[in-house]
Amino acid sequence: MRLKTAGFGLAMLAIGYLGGTGTLTGFSLDQGVIAQGTDTPLSEDSEAKVRAAHDSLKAAMDALQQDGLYAGLSDSPNSYLVLAGGGNALDDLQSGQGVDPETFAALYAGQVKQEILDSLTRDEQGRLLYNEQLIRLYSRSRLEKVLANRTKYSLAKDSTPFGDVK
Repeated sequence: MRLKTAGFGLAMLAIGYLGGTGTLTGFSLDQGVIAQGTDTPLSEDSEAKVRAAHDSLKAAMDALQQDGLYAGLSDSPNSYLVLAGGGNALDDLQSGQGVDPETFAALYAGQVKQEILDSLTRDEQGRLLYNEQLIRLYSRSRLEKVLANRTKYSLAKDSTPFGDVK
């Protein structure tokens, strides 16, 4: 059941990515389409909780960095890697074997350190390249492994990121 749930989550992530790049619809968010709901202000309570969550992620990122278990591509925490207990986004990028979804999004959004931005180009199809290598998402097995670590560190024993185990 967990594998099916994780597979569904990965499928939704892929559909979201393909939709966002315009592969499924013929248009792209890069063409000026703004996501609905982004202009809706948060309540004070929600804003305070988001800030507290960010502060907690930053503290966890700093602890993982001190332990040599985390290296991101920006100064902001990568929640995907932090909640999984660490990871090295730079090694992942340089290996050409794939990056985590949050790093992938940050690369496409240009929200990474300047030295990384300087090594990014695009191919004739508009896909992002790092040192002339296509940037890919982690393989399915790697995504499942990281998700298992996130579950181990982040959730109660009998739950998954998608709800309680049945």
